[in-house]
Amino acid sequence: MALRKIIEIDEAKCNGCGLCVPNCAEGAIQIIDGKAKLIDDIYCDGLGACLGHCPEGALNVIERDAAEFDEEAVIELLASQGRTFTPQAHQEPVKTAVQEPSVQGHHGHNSHGHKSHGHHGHGGGCPGSRMLQFDKPSISAKSEAVSNDDIEIKIKPQLRQWPVQLKLIPVNAPYFKNADLLVTADCVPFAYPNYHLDLLKGKAVVVGCPKLDDVQLYTDKLTQIIEQNDLKSITVAFMEVPCCQGIVMAVDKAVERANSKVKVNKIKISLQGEKI
Repeated sequence: MALRKIIEIDEAKCNGCGLCVPNCAEGAIQIIDGKAKLIDDIYCDGLGACLGHCPEGALNVIERDAAEFDEEAVIELLASQGRTFTPQAHQEPVKTAVQEPSVQGHHGHNSHGHKSHGHHGHGGGCPGSRMLQFDKPSISAKSEAVSNDDIEIKIKPQLRQWPVQLKLIPVNAPYFKNADLLVTADCVPFAYPNYHLDLLKGKAVVVGCPKLDDVQLYTDKLTQIIEQNDLKSITVAFMEVPCCQGIVMAVDKAVERANSKVKVNKIKISLQGEKI
C-alpha cells in the first residue's frame, strides 16, 4: 500500500449511464448493481482518462493509500474481456487534433487548385468515409402512398451529405456554412419514425454515440465546426436513456468553448419513439 492518485466514484451522483466504462483503457470501472464501481485498486493507473465523460460529475482523482497499479493484472483482466492493453495509449495523452481531408465542392477546386468533378470530396481512404454532398434543387416533404393489400409509405430522403459520422466528417465541409446543424445520437433515427421530415429536413447532420465513443473528441470537433462555420442554429436530438446526455453535454461545452451565441434546441426522444 502506498499513497498515490486513484479514481474516486461518488455513488450518490452516479446514474449508471456507463460513459466512463469504455473510456477506462484498463477496464478498472464496471457497472455493478446500477452504479459505476472501481473493481480493484490494482487496475486503476490514476491518470484520469475517464474524467470528462461523466455527465453527473461523479468521477474525481484523489490521493489515498492504495495498492500499486499492476499492469500485468490489467493485461489479464482485459484478455478475459477479449480486449488488449496498449502501453503506449496508457502512457501518452489521447490526441484530439483531427487531420481533415481536402474539401472539394461540386465541380469545385481542391486545396491544390486542381479542378474536381462530380460530388466526391476526397478521393483516398475508405469509400465509406468519402465526403459527398447531394445537390438537390428541391427536396419535397410530400409523401407518396401506394395502396395494396398493405399500405406502403414512401418518404423522400432528406439527407444532403456524406459522411454523417462525427468522427469522419471534415469540420470545414461546405454544407456546414450558414447551416442549421442537427447533432443526432445514433439511436434516434431508429426510434423516431418521423426523423427525416421532422428533424433532418433542411439541416446538415452529424451522428455519434456518446456511450461508445470519446465524448471529449466530440466536444473538440464540434467546437471546431462551430468556430469555422457561421451556423444558424444547432439542434441536438438524443434518447431518454441517461448515457445519451453525453452528446448534449458535448454540444453545450462546444458552444461555450467556441464562445458562440448560436441557438441550441434540445429534443429528447422516448424509447417508444415520441418527443418528450
